Amino acid sequence: MKLSKLASDIAESPTLALNEEARLLRERGEAVINLGIGEPKNKTPISAVLASGAKLTSGEVKYTPPDGLPAMKKAVIRYTEENYNRLVAPENVIVTNGAKQSLFNIFYSILNPQDEVIVIAPYWVSYNEMIKMCLGVPVIVTPEDGTFTPRFADIERAVTSSTRAIIVNSPNNPSGAIYPPELLEKIVDMCERKGIFMICDDIYHKLTFDRNVAPPAYSFTKKDVENSHVIVVNGVAKLYGMTGFRLGWVVAPRELVKVMTNVLAQTTSCVSPIAQAAAEGALNGLQSVVEALRLQIQNNRDVVLQEMKTFNGARLIEPKGTFYALPDLRAFNGNSVELSRFLLKKALVVTVPGKEFGMEGHIRISFAGSVKEVTEGIARIKWALDPTSPNEIFIGNKKMIRDWM
Repeated sequence: MKLSKLASDIAESPTLALNEEARLLRERGEAVINLGIGEPKNKTPISAVLASGAKLTSGEVKYTPPDGLPAMKKAVIRYTEENYNRLVAPENVIVTNGAKQSLFNIFYSILNPQDEVIVIAPYWVSYNEMIKMCLGVPVIVTPEDGTFTPRFADIERAVTSSTRAIIVNSPNNPSGAIYPPELLEKIVDMCERKGIFMICDDIYHKLTFDRNVAPPAYSFTKKDVENSHVIVVNGVAKLYGMTGFRLGWVVAPRELVKVMTNVLAQTTSCVSPIAQAAAEGALNGLQSVVEALRLQIQNNRDVVLQEMKTFNGARLIEPKGTFYALPDLRAFNGNSVELSRFLLKKALVVTVPGKEFGMEGHIRISFAGSVKEVTEGIARIKWALDPTSPNEIFIGNKKMIRDWM
């Protein structure tokens, strides 16, 4: 069968592939712990449930405007004013089928063949594939000092005449790093001066710990949304634990929003009115649900830090936000793909290889689940890798003995 080379070259999503493998193991009765998926365990906020239920029972589930329902856009405008101190017009907002579609449609709308996008490592796995699907070229900037925060000089050095955009994800998936204000200020200034789009993936912007704050890029520019090169991407998946609703949005200059609207209209037509009703309900409902989730995630993060203290050979930079940690396990195996497969086979723990995030020798673990899952999952990883840990462990109802060291 002859297929498109462009499509055939797209890499499989490692997180979705590992989740599927974990599901199949569970169906066989194996006691799998999934530390690979970035999905909070909380229930959908009741305000979202009631709003989407009302829309569904009304029977009025039809096409919607391709850029989003007016009520949903109004909720985004209010959210932007309250959280970004920016007053935007409806024409500056487009509602999408999740932040993932937001990002793809941005790339599709701004890139010409061989245009470059600067991507800071560690990066979310889908950035590079999306850029390549839009015939762009990802240019990776990797911190060389052992941290997860790049130097501005390295970013500036990566800029060429072909640079069209830079994507910034802070708090960062997969590391949990929050970029310092002085770095963001320099990036914003460079983008505004040189006409480079700064795409801010803000999907985790409120999931921060220990009174750390992820400053919005808008706070470093005097330009209004219409004249700025800052583009903000957000959604309800992470902050509200509404991953299945697939609802995101973009705040950007209206010229870009107009083009993105045409792209969305010609591909997915519109966003489900049920999903929009749910998101509107979440944004306009009690925001204590976000703080409750943040506190739960922070507690899980603290458990991770405590458990990792006794993990000899592992090195972990403390996550300041998100619900991910990216420990360095090169002391055990420099090949993260082999390492993740080994941990799944021996310890029945799902992790994601750091190679997928541009950080070979690391693995990403998610602490979005329960404390029990986090504690037991890390205990199994330590048992599988750390020779100073106990030689025996119970996995499910089976007593396992480490016999490979």
